[in-house]
Amino acid sequence: MVLHPKAKVRVAGQEVTFCCKASGTPVPKKYYWYHNGTMLERKVHRYGSRLTLRGLAPEQAGTYHCKASTEAGAIKSAPAQLTVLAQGQQSCKPEPEPSLVELPGECPQDAAGSRSYNVGRCPPAPCAGSRDNQSGCGADAGRCCGVRRMEMREIPCAGFLLPIKVVAECGCGPCAQPRILVQGRVTAADTGEPLRFGQIFLGGRKVGFTGYKGSFTIEVPPDTQRLVVRFVDRQQRFVDAVKVLPFNRRGGAVYQEVKMLRKKEPVDLDGSRSNAIPLGEASGREPIGELVLPSGTFLRPSGEVFKGTVKASVTFLDPRDMATASAASSDLSFANTEGEIVPLRTYGMFAVDFREGESGAALQTGPVEVRMDAGQVWMPEHLQKMKLWSLNPETGLWEEEGVLRPAGGSRGKREERTFLVGNLEIRERRLFNLDVPEDRRCFVKVRAYSNEKFNPYEQLEGVVISLINLEPQPGYPANPRAWGRFDSVVTGPNGACLPAFCDSQRPDAYSAYVTATLGGEELEAVASSPKLNPNAVGVSQPYLGKLGYRRLDHDDPNLKKTAFQINVAKPDPNNVDETNGPIYPYRSLEECEEAPVSANHLRFYRVEVDKYEYNVVPFKESDVTSWTGDYLSWWPNPQEFRACFIKVQIEGPQEYMVRSRNVGGSHPRTRGQLYGLRDTRSVRDTLLENTSGACVEFKCSGMLFDQSLVDRTLVSIIPQGSCRRTAINSLLREYLSRHPPVAENNHTAAFTMLAPVDPLGHNYGIYTVTDQNPRLAKEIAIGRCFDGTSDGFSREMKADTGTAVTFTCQERPAGRESFFQRLLTAPAEA
Repeated sequence: MVLHPKAKVRVAGQEVTFCCKASGTPVPKKYYWYHNGTMLERKVHRYGSRLTLRGLAPEQAGTYHCKASTEAGAIKSAPAQLTVLAQGQQSCKPEPEPSLVELPGECPQDAAGSRSYNVGRCPPAPCAGSRDNQSGCGADAGRCCGVRRMEMREIPCAGFLLPIKVVAECGCGPCAQPRILVQGRVTAADTGEPLRFGQIFLGGRKVGFTGYKGSFTIEVPPDTQRLVVRFVDRQQRFVDAVKVLPFNRRGGAVYQEVKMLRKKEPVDLDGSRSNAIPLGEASGREPIGELVLPSGTFLRPSGEVFKGTVKASVTFLDPRDMATASAASSDLSFANTEGEIVPLRTYGMFAVDFREGESGAALQTGPVEVRMDAGQVWMPEHLQKMKLWSLNPETGLWEEEGVLRPAGGSRGKREERTFLVGNLEIRERRLFNLDVPEDRRCFVKVRAYSNEKFNPYEQLEGVVISLINLEPQPGYPANPRAWGRFDSVVTGPNGACLPAFCDSQRPDAYSAYVTATLGGEELEAVASSPKLNPNAVGVSQPYLGKLGYRRLDHDDPNLKKTAFQINVAKPDPNNVDETNGPIYPYRSLEECEEAPVSANHLRFYRVEVDKYEYNVVPFKESDVTSWTGDYLSWWPNPQEFRACFIKVQIEGPQEYMVRSRNVGGSHPRTRGQLYGLRDTRSVRDTLLENTSGACVEFKCSGMLFDQSLVDRTLVSIIPQGSCRRTAINSLLREYLSRHPPVAENNHTAAFTMLAPVDPLGHNYGIYTVTDQNPRLAKEIAIGRCFDGTSDGFSREMKADTGTAVTFTCQERPAGRESFFQRLLTAPAEA
């Protein structure tokens, strides 16, 4: 499907047009349109690949999709939502929805002991399309609900007034057009070596190369539903990786680690004789099967039989090894006869590469036989459904090559075995799969939070949640489980729903292994030991017990805390305890996606110890569409986020909170006005006694949102405690004196500067990173700051390397206030 219908908003009485287009051989000519799953009559609506509805009525609202079919098969489009408003009904209510931010610690709590403050938000819903663009196939001419007016308020905090901007009114305006990006790194699954300068293809089109360290950035084309990317190693050391990468439709960048499978060393075969190559004999296990190549089967592309020496490399990806899941190609899906994209469960994939021994020219084959050991199939019902598939590298979908049928057979002197045997010819396609379609399917609801408080308004968007389906216990202690498929979904404003295999008879027939990453950083799962707390996990009893929730470190505290495992027990519709999530039947995807935050769900959270951020103009970094253009916005450009950090060394017996206070410095519209606050606790340097370091974010200098004048942010760095400034980086001091005005530094308990406009670097103790994803920019900058270099990355604090300013802090005599505390209680005097 190359063109999908787009979501539309119309007023009753208007008309609307939906379009779709499919490609294939032969070219698809028959199209069918569906409203809420029911086929529309062609005679009534007179549609082809375009569907036009005139004189819309409210009951015509809902989802529309099309299906294209030929004798070769069928494919369905993604659904498009049609909203039909009554005459005079507003699609964008002027009153903002509630949205809470946390105020600084020195501000008063409300009656419930919370420091939350409602700043309001406008839901980014589409507004009704204009009458003049009703025949077009594209999306509506981009009008969305957004902020029409903000107002400034002041909150009395300890000794000062905190400015805060709140949404006062919403209205229709141009939609934000955020860039949608997928970034990441491609490395070898076995050694971690990067894929240097590998080719990147979208469909059949080459779009770029990976960098020296394997890094890549892909801009997602508009109207993409499945992002199918092929990574090719030009040196042919790795099997081509065809990946279906998740992305955030609301904009911004998603980070993805891509693993490539190393090609097996080729063996020499005599093309004039019959040969057999085992599949999955690695690490001392019984092979899953073998590839039988009769004599005379190797062919040149011209069709001529090749009987010389053949260099044969057959790389098998064995799902009995959990570590191989990340290196598997595609997302294990195929298009069924109805055109729906549905999942497969794999018993193994193999990539073939046959070349002439002398010239290295690629060879094809005539009919070859794939034999699979039936004893390796743990679910008896799968023996009847096993098929052989090949991967279409452009669509990322598996296509059926043939059925495997039972046959007897022996392996030399070993015992008699039952085999499943199928036939295949190896032409252009080189990646094959032993799979069964699996129809016992469910969805698992997962949410990610910015901290362990699990506040509904502190959910994270843009987190990649990955779920690996594990198979039933086969009974071998060396191989406790095998994986069957994997899926990745990006969290939106209401979490994520991940497809998974499930069983209603045996809760533990299938289990799932779930992880979450944000910008390459792994999020933590909720603990399951020493005591399981249903309120923290997010699932009530007794269903939680049936799911058998266990974090990875349940039995061994040395294991990671970043994954959990559950039994995917299909909910019993007659049991009220199981009708509220976190597992939903496959037909209840909408119910899963729209479930309220109070419904059962599984959780991950970000470990942010002793860190606090406050913006005068609220902005949710995980949702780029929440950006508001304002002179006091911390990030002035929603297309590009520049993160700035300063490294502070502290000599003292403990770890200290360090605050950056960021105020307009040189721009006439913002001079003296607060942009925001950042608090960070210093981290001990394990190699230096009584020394810690803090990487403190500050607002970068540069153009404000109107892009007309630069503001040099006035940044004050203030450690909490009895501290005095003892050193300033000489290069930084010299730079600031050469770029006036110079901020006054007449108080030794703080360091103040008009922030540099240039992205200086580690020699100055300043770390600057620009990225389309604000969180990723910050993560990279923090990693460099900890390391004290401009291109490294560390999670170990090196406090005396690449430092901008040094403070010496003592234990304070009892009863004496620190400068930090005096600043909070009486800032004018301080």
